[in-house]
Amino acid sequence: ASRHFSFSSPSWKGVAGCCAKTTTAPLDRVKILLQAHNHHYKHLGVFSTLCAVPKKEGYLGLYKGNGAMMIRIFPYGAIQFMAFDQYKKVAIKKQLGISGHVHRLMAGSMAGITAVICTYPLDMVRVRLAFQVKGEHKYMGIIHAFKMIYTKEGGFSGFYRGLMPTIVGMAPYAGFSFFTFGTLKSIGLAQAPNLLGRPSLDNPDVLVLKTHVNLLCGGIAGAIAQTISYPLDVTRRRMQLGAVLPDSEKCLTMVQTLKYVYQQHGIRRGLYRGLSLNYIRCIPSQAVAFTTYELMKQFLHLN
Repeated sequence: ASRHFSFSSPSWKGVAGCCAKTTTAPLDRVKILLQAHNHHYKHLGVFSTLCAVPKKEGYLGLYKGNGAMMIRIFPYGAIQFMAFDQYKKVAIKKQLGISGHVHRLMAGSMAGITAVICTYPLDMVRVRLAFQVKGEHKYMGIIHAFKMIYTKEGGFSGFYRGLMPTIVGMAPYAGFSFFTFGTLKSIGLAQAPNLLGRPSLDNPDVLVLKTHVNLLCGGIAGAIAQTISYPLDVTRRRMQLGAVLPDSEKCLTMVQTLKYVYQQHGIRRGLYRGLSLNYIRCIPSQAVAFTTYELMKQFLHLN
């Protein structure tokens, strides 16, 4: 059995992803409601909305759209895994002549974009379901939402509203995450090597950050990357909701949507509305991700 269901398999990653996403589902739903200024909750803040949703819609209301997210996790992971392998072997290493860490980074980015494109319709449906409020349901479920979007919003193209800010936002997010983490690591080890550093497990001549410092630097890197790319996340959600919003005709393109949100709601209550939820949700995961990344470099003798 272990051969078919090992801890390194996409199946286990999918189960772990489902657990993680279900845990943060209430934060995701509230963020979507706030980002697009749902008229039932637009006068409320983050924590007051978290309290108001169960009162108005019951505790299950916090999990609207989570079913579509659960369905999305497994194909997303599988596509990303297979695409990474293919890009690394064929498209980059052989045809472009790039090898080493660079081709892995490029392959990872391209695999992420491929997985996003392939599973984007499920993300679209999840957002539509999550934005609905009890008593005003336009969609009765996942399949009904697919049918309605396909028939009413131009076929398959209707499922890809907001794809451009999604892809554009991936580059600065990943770039600033690694840049900030690398900078903090270099400065920390240069200024206080004895306090913050320790010898690497695979190479005693190389200093690496202590685990708790790694977590802190990863969290800071995640926070900065989230802050920079967040307006594009707001843009994506607004575009995905499309016909559901009364002002949808003013949010047809990425630039148009950014300008409209800024003009109508400003920076704090428009382009950055709900950002604190992203900090709560993403900083711990980014901290763990960078710490795992550093540990794996040591185990794989890359130092």
